[in-house]
Amino acid sequence: MRRTLRRTVAAVAMALCAAALPAPPSATAGPPPAPAGAAAQWIDRDTVVWKGARHADAQLEYGAEGEGRIRLTPGALTPAEQAAYPHLRNFPAFTVDPRDRGLARAALRDRLVATQRDADGRRVTTGVQLPGVLDDLYGPSAAEAPLGPVFRHGRPTLSVWAPTARTVALELDGRTVPMRRDDASGVWRARGARGWAGKPYRYVVDVWAPGAGRFVTNKVTDPYATALTADSARSVVLDLADPRLAPRGWAGLKKPAAVPLNRARIQELHIRDFSAEDRTSRHPGRYLAFTDRRSDGMRHLKALADAGTSYVHLLPAFDIATIPERRADQARPGCDLAALPADSERQQECVGKTAARDAYNWGYDPFHYTVPEGSYASDPDSPRARTVEFRRMVQGLNGAGLRTVMDVVYNHTAASGQDALSVLDRIVPGYYHRLLDDGSVATSTCCANTAPEHLMMGRLVVDSIVTWAKQYKVDGFRFDLMGHHPKANILAVRKALDALTVAKDGVDGKAIILYGEGWNFGEVADDARFVQATQRNMAGTGIATFNDRSRDAVRGGGPFDQDPRVQGFASGLYTDPNPSPANGTQAEQRARLLHYQDLLKVGLTGNLADYTFTDSSGRTVKGSQVDYNGAPAGYAAAPGDALAYADAHDNETLYDALAYKLPQGTSAADRARMQVLAMATAALSQGPALSQAGTDLLRSKSLDRNSFDSGDWFNAVHWDCRDGNGFGRGLPPAADNKDKWPYARPLLADPALRPGCAQITAASAAYRDLLRIHATEPSFGLTGTDAVQAALSFPLSGKGETPGVVTMRLGKLVVVFNATPRRQLQHVPSLAGKRYALHRVQARGTDPVVKSASYEKRTGKFAVPARTVAVFAAR
Repeated sequence: MRRTLRRTVAAVAMALCAAALPAPPSATAGPPPAPAGAAAQWIDRDTVVWKGARHADAQLEYGAEGEGRIRLTPGALTPAEQAAYPHLRNFPAFTVDPRDRGLARAALRDRLVATQRDADGRRVTTGVQLPGVLDDLYGPSAAEAPLGPVFRHGRPTLSVWAPTARTVALELDGRTVPMRRDDASGVWRARGARGWAGKPYRYVVDVWAPGAGRFVTNKVTDPYATALTADSARSVVLDLADPRLAPRGWAGLKKPAAVPLNRARIQELHIRDFSAEDRTSRHPGRYLAFTDRRSDGMRHLKALADAGTSYVHLLPAFDIATIPERRADQARPGCDLAALPADSERQQECVGKTAARDAYNWGYDPFHYTVPEGSYASDPDSPRARTVEFRRMVQGLNGAGLRTVMDVVYNHTAASGQDALSVLDRIVPGYYHRLLDDGSVATSTCCANTAPEHLMMGRLVVDSIVTWAKQYKVDGFRFDLMGHHPKANILAVRKALDALTVAKDGVDGKAIILYGEGWNFGEVADDARFVQATQRNMAGTGIATFNDRSRDAVRGGGPFDQDPRVQGFASGLYTDPNPSPANGTQAEQRARLLHYQDLLKVGLTGNLADYTFTDSSGRTVKGSQVDYNGAPAGYAAAPGDALAYADAHDNETLYDALAYKLPQGTSAADRARMQVLAMATAALSQGPALSQAGTDLLRSKSLDRNSFDSGDWFNAVHWDCRDGNGFGRGLPPAADNKDKWPYARPLLADPALRPGCAQITAASAAYRDLLRIHATEPSFGLTGTDAVQAALSFPLSGKGETPGVVTMRLGKLVVVFNATPRRQLQHVPSLAGKRYALHRVQARGTDPVVKSASYEKRTGKFAVPARTVAVFAAR
């Protein structure tokens, strides 16, 4: 099975999940333990599927001693059931005896097992998976039932969906309040007084927990919480519409003009990275750092916005499971890190000792999906502070000319079962997570996978997104591991957002952009359980997926290469080879480079499946006919379906990748030029493009390929070039990098690889020039395959094209990407006699090298300096 996972989820999630501590549930005495595993699946009120069962009489038993029985008879899945559960179509199926259908609701709230006799007459038992039958019985009513805290005329009603619970009570500010069950929906409610506002609460849920093998009484926070006490100990009754939570100007907030997804230029940014080491920020590491208009970080974001960046994508900012929220509880490395050698092991060792208790984590470990993270607030003990300050952050970014995207992680939770960090599974055990055939929780994301294909998990995703859009005025959402969601779930999000209007909701939902990781892997791969939200399947929906094809072509190899020196288009393959044998012979390098150029051409079109061009072998091909590791390179139906990028928070930064791949003797100035050229392949493409914050400043994480828990030392962005770019801060953490240390050590020890202000500022200025060109030229915003086919071409593509050079004609523009270490002439005979000149932005820019690019009208020859992208415009 081909895998396209391009995020280091294993390293990210394994540590997060391993950090969880078990919660000691209180339990009632009584029933015999349930059998290990749950091979039977009750998929609707009429049908049970049991992998490995004999196709003979079976039954469901419920109650302490199995005194209740639901008879089953051999049956078969209907066509509709086969379509809904394709992974179960070949398993034995049983039909619930019509006489026993009325017993289902009682059985679901008790200990439940499936039993039958094997060929030798011995009793065989297994647990029963319940999500399907819960959706069938309760879904129609539960789908529209209000959940969480809902205020009417100042009075709150608290509601939680817990259809399998025997009882649910509300623990409110130290006292217990009974809740009433609606039998049609399985929702429990308690209506309160105005005085409940601001009070902490939990639900007390008495429920059968199959994993524990007994009834448990869980005291658990609200999955629909809108506010929390510090460290998520309690939910808080909070009305997000309360005017006291609105910062000045919130109601009339004027946003920058909406930029359609196909023209979006996005900066990916971690809240703490942004300001933790910015000496000019008054609120380092906090939401309010984005209100410090005169800080170095905000000045830089403003400069990027002025040049054409339209969105800031914030890494997860919802409630995070693994960060102590109070400052006093946050550990700090106890070493003088700055005094240690650039290639020392001691920095990572010292950072690692406090990593589990410090203030840092990327945040891909969700705890509560719809509450801002408390560690970024000025006062984590104030439930109001995080709401107000998140809103002020959005205001600050909007004021700088930037719209806001949230990175959301609904595909997994930090924990499941009876774990202290588990919320959903302690309320409705076995429902919210995707279970494998044996009843175990799927962990292909390396944490507990959720199941958005189940009605109420899918609803939680939609409801949470709508809350962020309405109440926090978020302008876009990036879905982590979106391929683990059903396509239908993501389309439901789109539909719900499209229904939001300024008049009714205060936001224009149709202007909100959506994109995500459409990787195809795990138990859901190849649409095994449902039609996934993968790259191929999302084409034509207007929801973008990350384009790994161009990324790999630009950088070279893939994120998980054993030898990190495998080169690509922007890292010297064939034209400036390094000594790694992994690159192959000279002939192999040339062939691979030309194929990479074909991948780049497809990427520059917006990764269009039906765009036709001449490939490097001279064949006329569509984008979908260009190979990418056995899959089609082109998969998009229109520009906007694929998001271009050269680096993101995952894997090495672009600078660090080039540090590994370029020959070690490459000068700092040339490294900076190759960085800009690599970024240009995304910045000048059709469709949306993303860049990791600081990449234009040559940002390094000291070669760390997975810095999710590597602390400020390895992660912080350095806005002041005098502080360097982060390279040489020691060997990267051993857990994910030790096998690369032999390659890393000589690079980190080489002072020539540490750029100075000249290189950093030059790279940033050159990148901003590219953004200005993109923003001011309409031909970079084409909206359909036909338009791209008519306007965009690669006139020198074919058997005779120059290795290391891609020449693109786009309307009145000609763009030459020269990744070679030599000046190159690109002869386009069809343009002879036409007048071209270097684009005015580059001609007036700060890069003296690109200004030497020239065009000869008589012959149609473009001359471009080494390691340079030059844009020419017709005059």
